[in-house]
Amino acid sequence: MAIQFYDLAGGDINVRFSPNCWRTRMALLHKGLPFDDIPLRFVDKEPIAFSGQKLLPVIRDVNGRAVNDSWDIAVYLDAAYPDKPRLFETAQSMALCNVLRFWVQNSVHRVLQRMIIVDIHDALDQKDKAYFRSSREARLGMTLEEFRVAPVDGVAELKNALAPARDALQYQPFLSGPTPAFADYLLFGAFMWPRGVSPIKLLERGDPVYAWRERMLDLFDGAARKSPGRGV
Repeated sequence: MAIQFYDLAGGDINVRFSPNCWRTRMALLHKGLPFDDIPLRFVDKEPIAFSGQKLLPVIRDVNGRAVNDSWDIAVYLDAAYPDKPRLFETAQSMALCNVLRFWVQNSVHRVLQRMIIVDIHDALDQKDKAYFRSSREARLGMTLEEFRVAPVDGVAELKNALAPARDALQYQPFLSGPTPAFADYLLFGAFMWPRGVSPIKLLERGDPVYAWRERMLDLFDGAARKSPGRGV
């Protein structure tokens, strides 16, 4: 038996763009755990009703245990499969990853969302578009188009937001050190968001973050690089 992994899909069922779902996909690949990939759309709530909530990602382990939220899934996988490669080497590294998690969400995600929010809408299945627009515009208090920032401004803001990662990656190949772990998947998921839906060029080749992203794309036999999308 395999773990069931419920992932968010775009209009093209093969396009997976959710940054949080990518964190979970990379975590499962890192652990070397077999999983069944189950694509859903935003409005597909019934298939994950067993989890007691309505958000992706969700996994259902072979023992029937349901876990949602990419962070909680990673913590669960390390606890449930301690004999597999670890996502967090120690309690201290988990605590530091938790700091990184909120930096990514509050800094990197915020910038990216403003650049690609209309691209996300346009990449969705038709039945998802009305839901996405109405729910996001209610949350934002403005239209998607009003919220969107020009790419040139967004790329400059992103460059500043990535400064901590850029400085670290001048000294080590991965955020986690010599080999990747969940700290890397936290940030990498953010880059798979625009890669799935937007043609905006985010990084220059000389940037240490660009080289790191290339290494991440090649992990696990190029699983992320092979994923279809619009990004560069």
